[in-house]
Amino acid sequence: MQYPLPIARLIDSFMKLPGIGEKTATRLAFYAMDMPKEDVDEFAQALVDVKEKLRQCSVCGNITEQDPCAICSNPTRDRSTIMVVEEAKDVMAFENMGEYDGLYHVLHGVLSPMDGIGPEQINIKSLIVRLQKNDTAKEVILALNSTPEGESTAMYISRLIKPAGLKVTRLAAGLAVGSDIEYANLITLKRAVQGRTEL
Repeated sequence: MQYPLPIARLIDSFMKLPGIGEKTATRLAFYAMDMPKEDVDEFAQALVDVKEKLRQCSVCGNITEQDPCAICSNPTRDRSTIMVVEEAKDVMAFENMGEYDGLYHVLHGVLSPMDGIGPEQINIKSLIVRLQKNDTAKEVILALNSTPEGESTAMYISRLIKPAGLKVTRLAAGLAVGSDIEYANLITLKRAVQGRTEL
């Protein structure tokens, strides 16, 4: 027996989310069917707002409602350090830690030649342009995930910017190889930032 079309479409939609299989998608769809209409409307509007109201900061690439973002436009941030991260969710992980007060640059991915992702497909060019225009930057912290792609991206960026005389550092031990920054606990992130090493 097939589900009615509206619930089948909702199941298919939930299955497009990462880590959601058919059983979980079916459970979520039936749960949504039993939700009050106001909650469903609010949920649907939240999805629409994410697509329509958020954009990338023209300076750092972080997600924002305003341009430039709140971090880039904050005059109290330390402009001598720029932390390069893979995704916008990594910025939130470091901000929640409360120990880093510099600026960020979001790559929106890492180099992965096997997947056809080269320097042109991620936000590296704008980092180089930004560093050329910014004479206050003294250190670039490469805070990329400890995966083969993250490591190769860090080395690539390091080779590009070291000739300019900038200090290039990498996060210290504390982040396990193969782990994602967004899942690290606050103590691990704090130790990684405090113990960063120069490349």
